[in-house]
Amino acid sequence: MNMDVKKKNGLCFLWLALIVFIADIASKFVLLAHFQLYESVPLLSFFSITYIRNYGAAFGFFLGQRWILAIIALTISLFIIRFLYKSQKNDYLNNIGFALVLGGALGNLFDRLYHGFVVDFLDFYLGSWHYPAFNLADSAICIGVILLLYSSFRPTKKAD
Repeated sequence: MNMDVKKKNGLCFLWLALIVFIADIASKFVLLAHFQLYESVPLLSFFSITYIRNYGAAFGFFLGQRWILAIIALTISLFIIRFLYKSQKNDYLNNIGFALVLGGALGNLFDRLYHGFVVDFLDFYLGSWHYPAFNLADSAICIGVILLLYSSFRPTKKAD
């Protein structure tokens, strides 16, 4: 393989996925070292750090399907790596979006394989209404998907 191809594709954005992965795992291990299950520390009038275990996917879907969710995350991660390999280095929005999704998917995959559940702790609420708790990996995935959607709807530049 030509070295120029390696330097000009989206794989150079894997550093971002690694940062997301490390930050996510580190935040969860700090939480596990200092919190008991369901322990909550209010930080703002609408936000707490609350230790929750998620045995399913987003909002409790696929509850208890640890291995199915792990296979899905691994498959998606492999597809994302392939997309990064095939993308151009200067396709910043897509590459950043894919890298954020990849780092988040790998963070939650690690949790499923290591703990048997995903550690969630970011708890937003308004009065008695609570948004489902989530983590840094979930945040990265959401931001990545938003960037990918935005990128897909923005007008493309026509060559002169």
